[in-house]
Amino acid sequence: MRGIEEDEDLPHLWQKPAYPVLLGALEKLKVEPPVWGAKESRSEILKQQAAVQTAHERKEALVFISSIIKSGLSWLGDDEEREVLWEEASKRMSERCGRTAMGEIIRQWTFENDEYGSFSLTIREPPLTGDSLGLKTWGSSYALARLLHEFASGPLAHLVRSAQKTEEVLELGSGTGLLGLAAACIWKKTVYLTDLLEIMPNLEHNASLNRALVEERGGKVEAAPLTWGGSEEDVDPRFRSGKRFELIIVADPLYDDDHPSLLASAIDEQLALNTDARVLVMVPQRDEITKGLCETLRNELGRQISPLICQHENIVAGEDDWGDGNDDDAQQVGFWWGILGRNS
Repeated sequence: MRGIEEDEDLPHLWQKPAYPVLLGALEKLKVEPPVWGAKESRSEILKQQAAVQTAHERKEALVFISSIIKSGLSWLGDDEEREVLWEEASKRMSERCGRTAMGEIIRQWTFENDEYGSFSLTIREPPLTGDSLGLKTWGSSYALARLLHEFASGPLAHLVRSAQKTEEVLELGSGTGLLGLAAACIWKKTVYLTDLLEIMPNLEHNASLNRALVEERGGKVEAAPLTWGGSEEDVDPRFRSGKRFELIIVADPLYDDDHPSLLASAIDEQLALNTDARVLVMVPQRDEITKGLCETLRNELGRQISPLICQHENIVAGEDDWGDGNDDDAQQVGFWWGILGRNS
């Protein structure tokens, strides 16, 4: 957030400032979205941003923004100019109401590793509306993505690095696509990013936004709709054959009581039957509800005709900003990850 310089006081509406003056002032008040850093916690970034402006300046900004929203701006003769100013003022106000209340934002996610090199993914997050939780990037996606290089040299090495390695990876419930895009970059695979139909426009946009970077690093990405429990007619032709993928990844997929059984069925439908096939899952342990959903998922996977049994698991610490949008403080959360395979 930029501070308001002493020689650049916000204009007063009673002075009937011109359109360029008002628009310029609103642009200077833009709040950039925070990102969890690889070396710096998100809470520290927020503190730094808050320190840029004094409490007096923040109050001045809110008064100015709200005055534009309430004003008819009658001295401006152009209706389009008035609409632009009202829209910009509304954006500035929403940016100060927490991430879930923000309008469209663009975030840069950085990955640093001695072996795989450094790169940054650009992710667009549209406004959060209704139940479209897949339009936001949640903490587990970044937490799991930053572990992908360790899995490549550890429990997934036989699929990522060996002579018999798989060339295609399926991500279920991709959301904004951060995890799948990172997997394509780090593992140098073709990764299919999938989610519900209403999530696809933004997911396809993020795939296109990062495609050149992914291909430069030796990977590929494709985005396609895939509804868990959908009828065969609703399934993209690429996924109708089933039992095709030897490696499936999924992060933070459980929000309702019916999700564990739906996800377990989707994994079973798409995961290859050979004993080398694996699914990598991460579920945040936010509270007793999410812990219960995680345990239910494990039980459901174990009940499939060809059961999926957890072979490696751990809990890692990370940051998560799940909440009602009234508080931007990130919370420390334990993220459970598990690697499951067919029961031999």
